[in-house]
Amino acid sequence: QVQLVESGGGLVQPGGSLRLSCVASGRDFSGNDMGWYRQAPGKQRERELIARISSRGSVNYPDSVKDQFAISRDAAKNTVYLHMFRLKPEDTAVYYCNTVPPNDNWGQGTQVTVSS
Repeated sequence: QVQLVESGGGLVQPGGSLRLSCVASGRDFSGNDMGWYRQAPGKQRERELIARISSRGSVNYPDSVKDQFAISRDAAKNTVYLHMFRLKPEDTAVYYCNTVPPNDNWGQGTQVTVSS
């Protein structure tokens, strides 16, 4: 059974940092592009792709987070990470990982709340 399990979220003050982790199991994801998506409060059906990493390690971000987030992966551990810096209240969201494009096996996500 394919599973994606996100962790590492929490409450952080503006300007703070977090590292999110996503462990994939059930099959080998090393050949897939992987991404982090986020769903902001009140946007129930919108999951925005905010970081992408190819199977070869090439990364891509939208301009809105380019200098703020860093995605990485450890193929041996089937794990994808998202380092987030200089967090802002508008980064508050539930963060998910999935393949790019996404498949139907979404995990539960991890809540990130940026607030003072």
